[in-house]
Amino acid sequence: MSDPVRDLVSVRGATERLLAAASTWDNSTVPEPSRLPGWSRGHVLAHLSRNADALRNVLRGRPMYASGEIRDREIEAGAPRSLAEHLADLRASGEGFLAEADACADWSRTVEMRNGVMDSASHIPFRRWAEIELHHVDLGTGYELEDLPDEFVAREIDFLTERFGSHPQVVPFDIRADDGRVWTTGGHGDGPIAGVGGPAPELLGWLAGRRNGSALTVEGGPLPVLPPL
Repeated sequence: MSDPVRDLVSVRGATERLLAAASTWDNSTVPEPSRLPGWSRGHVLAHLSRNADALRNVLRGRPMYASGEIRDREIEAGAPRSLAEHLADLRASGEGFLAEADACADWSRTVEMRNGVMDSASHIPFRRWAEIELHHVDLGTGYELEDLPDEFVAREIDFLTERFGSHPQVVPFDIRADDGRVWTTGGHGDGPIAGVGGPAPELLGWLAGRRNGSALTVEGGPLPVLPPL
C-alpha cells in the first residue's frame, strides 16, 4: 500500500542525496554522456527538474506536459546549462513539487499521467521517488543500483512486475530474489518458466532496463525478453 506522506520523506532524502552528489562536480561533468543513450548528464538533470514540474501539474489537475514535443524541447534547451543553474533548478522545482504535495487534500482521487494513463494521486510521491533514484544511477557518477534503499528496490520491483503482469509480449515467469522474496509476472504463454533469480538490485536493473540480466540465473527457459519502459 502506498503511504504518500511517508513517500514524500523519501523524496526529500533522495533529492538531497542527488544534490549533494552533483554539487561535487564541476561544469565539465555536465555535458559528459550519461548511461541513457543520447543523453548527457545535463539532459538527465534537466529531465528531473521538468519532471518535478510535471508531477506538480498532475497534482493540480492539469496536463502533465503541454505536449511530448514541448517536453523534449525543454529538456534539450536545459541540458547545456552550467552546473550551478542545474542545481538551482533541481532544488527549486523539487521544492515546488513538495510544496504542492504537502498541500494535497485528497490522495484518493484519480489523476491523469502522460498518454492518458490514469493513476491514484497517492502513487505520485512514489513515482517521483523512482524518477530521482533511477536517474541518479543513470548519471553514472558512482551511485549504483546496490546503493538504492532496500525499500525502494522492493517496491519498484513490485511496480514493474505489476506493469509487466498482463503484457501480451511478456511470457509468464517467476522472479526470485536471493533473500527469498518471490514475484510472478508476465501475461502471455502456456505457463511460467521456473524462474529468474539473483540479488534484488540486479533484478531491478534488468526489469528497469538498466542491466542486461547476465548476472541473473534462469531456470526452465531463456531469459524473458522485456519491452522497453
